[in-house]
Amino acid sequence: MIVGAGLSGIDAAYRLRERNPDLDYRIVERRSRIGGTWDLFRYPGVRSDSDIFTLSFPWNPWRGQRTVARGDEIREYLERTAEEFGIAERITFDVDVTGADFDSATDLWTVDALVDGEPTTFVTRFLYMCTGYYRYEAGYRPEFPGEKDFRGTFVHPQFWPEDLDYEGKDVVVIGSGATAVTLIPSMAPRAGSVTMLQRSPTYMFPLPWEDPMTKLLQRALPAQVSHTVIRWRNAVSTMLMFLFCRAFPKLSRRLLRRIAIAMLPKGFDVDTHFKPRYEPWDQRLCVIPDGDFYTAIKDGDADVATDTIARITETGVELDSGRHLPADIIVTATGLDLVSFGGASLSVDGETVEPGEKYAYRGYMLDDVPNLAWSVGYTNASWTLRVDLTSQAVAELIEYMRRGGHTRAVPSLRGARPEAHALLELDAGYVKRAGSRLPKAGDRAPWQVRHNLLLDAWDARRYDVTEEMSFS
Repeated sequence: MIVGAGLSGIDAAYRLRERNPDLDYRIVERRSRIGGTWDLFRYPGVRSDSDIFTLSFPWNPWRGQRTVARGDEIREYLERTAEEFGIAERITFDVDVTGADFDSATDLWTVDALVDGEPTTFVTRFLYMCTGYYRYEAGYRPEFPGEKDFRGTFVHPQFWPEDLDYEGKDVVVIGSGATAVTLIPSMAPRAGSVTMLQRSPTYMFPLPWEDPMTKLLQRALPAQVSHTVIRWRNAVSTMLMFLFCRAFPKLSRRLLRRIAIAMLPKGFDVDTHFKPRYEPWDQRLCVIPDGDFYTAIKDGDADVATDTIARITETGVELDSGRHLPADIIVTATGLDLVSFGGASLSVDGETVEPGEKYAYRGYMLDDVPNLAWSVGYTNASWTLRVDLTSQAVAELIEYMRRGGHTRAVPSLRGARPEAHALLELDAGYVKRAGSRLPKAGDRAPWQVRHNLLLDAWDARRYDVTEEMSFS
């Protein structure tokens, strides 16, 4: 059973059947249609925060030419892919998995779910959680002093109202992450004013909407070949930039600052609004296609305030500096609420599995938890790059189990316990808030979780599927 019909779930279905053509599987999805993140988020301008050629599947070419894709384009691509590859017929919608228990006597998972609100039970040999790492039903939303006095409208991007009218309205967007920098240039042409209110700055990185080399490769080569070449070129370029920023943080800061100065109005206070306290890639760089966020500020369509909130008033936001930001609409782009396994509770023989107490085996299984995989992407590159490696590893594991007649596969720590590290190597607020809710990474193979595509791709070709793994 695959839980989730987004990028991870569809990729999992393809890779499992690619290696195990007669494998019986079913995808269950809590929503009413395919897409996951790309069905949930519907705010203005929603788009990928990494290039689409690495975010799309390596086995189904992306047909567009733009470097970054809109949210609706990605969802349509997922739906079309599921139909073309026979995956759609194996998806059951409106199934909310609430928990699962593994029975060591039968080597089966009993999965509890709500189907159209009714309690239902499924039984499966292997459970593959492709649920992402944040809570769909609730985003992170801090309370602000005086917010009950506000006469306007509060909106969280995770639950954007379809009928929200912001034409000519004053809008304050609280937050400075990928969602905020996407929303602001999209809303600016219609809104009366749009101001990004940030507690601290974020690094911005302009990426062209269109790349001449991409167009050339697509014209010159067959679709699958050009897609592979573009995908690897973009993936390697992103990884090299990440490694450069890590190796030369001071130089990286200067380069990003110079980009901001060049694209913002002359005399703009870059050091107040776009000079973060942390080093590049301690948090994700925010991609701004063609520098659209900087352009909105330069054209006078948007503004930025770097300050803290004293209180919400009837008519806007009062800052600790004494400045008042008028607002008809306040958008709380304040982040995600991280959670393991989509919030489902797991147990083995009735004993609760606490994710934060477990080590991640190769980043996709948990120590001493049998027949369970979890799909989590990269934090410093496109989500799908790691997800696809994970799906291929799970497919290889299941092939090995079936070939050997094994009904149970369980990774177990052997020797000294590894030194614990964070699963997600980011200093972002949403990662810190997760605390012990996510599994741990170790400091040695196979318990290391390296956010490095090049090393992971190399390891995937040579690792032993039986390493620190027990079968029965």
